[in-house]
Amino acid sequence: MTSVSPQLDQRFREAAAQEHLLDVAYDLVDTPIGTLLVATTDRGLARISYDPDPEQAVEQLARTFGTRVLRTARPIDPARRELDEYFEGNRRSFDLPVDLTYVAEFNRRVLGELVRVPFGEVVTYGELAARAERPRAARAVGTVMNRNPLPIVLPCHRVIGANGKLVGYGGGLDRKEALLRHEGALL
Repeated sequence: MTSVSPQLDQRFREAAAQEHLLDVAYDLVDTPIGTLLVATTDRGLARISYDPDPEQAVEQLARTFGTRVLRTARPIDPARRELDEYFEGNRRSFDLPVDLTYVAEFNRRVLGELVRVPFGEVVTYGELAARAERPRAARAVGTVMNRNPLPIVLPCHRVIGANGKLVGYGGGLDRKEALLRHEGALL
């Protein structure tokens, strides 16, 4: 069995992405809060995962978007650049197109209101529910936050409990606290 050179492998991956032969391109991105799996489709940024097991995240991407999933860096570069700028303190919001094709309508509405929560500010689950025109749906908003496909970019870390405490975060409360400290929302 012959081995493929790393250069040839990289050229293959880049060509597949450039020719739009992929359903999803992904790569791992190192950040101050850990390594993130970042995935994009032709429509936009599709997933950011804290999952320490990339294989499981890739399987989920294939089930959701299609089986042509490949690790390749170039399509992820815009997201990597904006995440770097965010963590360096040079970006307060993201300008990336997002792919929420497979997100339910209520979830999209909640996420649409979520992106309006400014850098360095927080909102409660109940307040976010009211903004999404479902004032009695604080628990449902909590579920949407837990299933947020694009944490950080869609800033679910900015949502706190009614009592002002940090509760629930798919990436762990330590990351939520770190993100809020980074934004100056926690002193």
